[in-house]
Amino acid sequence: MSAIRLLVLGAVRQHGRAHGYQVRNDLEFWGAHEWSNAKPGSIYHALKQMAKEGLLLAHEVAPSTAGGPPRVEYEMTEQGAEEYFALLRQALTSYDQKMDVLSAGIGFIVDLPREEAVALLRERLARLDEWRSAVTDYYTPENGPGQLGHIGEIMNMWVHSADSEGAWTNGLIARIEGGAYTFAGEGEPFVGILADDEPNPYAAPR
Repeated sequence: MSAIRLLVLGAVRQHGRAHGYQVRNDLEFWGAHEWSNAKPGSIYHALKQMAKEGLLLAHEVAPSTAGGPPRVEYEMTEQGAEEYFALLRQALTSYDQKMDVLSAGIGFIVDLPREEAVALLRERLARLDEWRSAVTDYYTPENGPGQLGHIGEIMNMWVHSADSEGAWTNGLIARIEGGAYTFAGEGEPFVGILADDEPNPYAAPR
């Protein structure tokens, strides 16, 4: 799974209807250009590709003031919404995804009901525990990485990463169960999008 599809769909959904520059600006505002493959070329390609797939509906609006082609605004279709929530749930439960996928999932977690968000995170923990148990059947960090030579450092890194991620996930679950954040059906959630004329202090260098 690529994080870019989830990020672009989520950004379009937050606007209701958005052109490519708005999507790019929002993702840079969230710092996604630092922790994912959400670079300008990838963003515009994803928008066009998902429009071809029927996940987004493209609208041509007023021509560019610079004399270029008409600006295209994108709107999520019903099929796009189904894809968005499927990707979101996958991002939150699949322990073996890259960190940018989990990051994208956390960025949109409040689009789900609170109870479902907790259930998905608990599923992630269970999968993480299963993976750790399978690994430690033949490798135990307590005995040190030297048992497998320097290759043991690889397993040592992954087991420690799993432990760290498990502790972080448990903390997030506790915060959510404690009432943190506004989830779907609870009122107006936090939405981190910029107005067209609002400067982006975190933009990547142009």
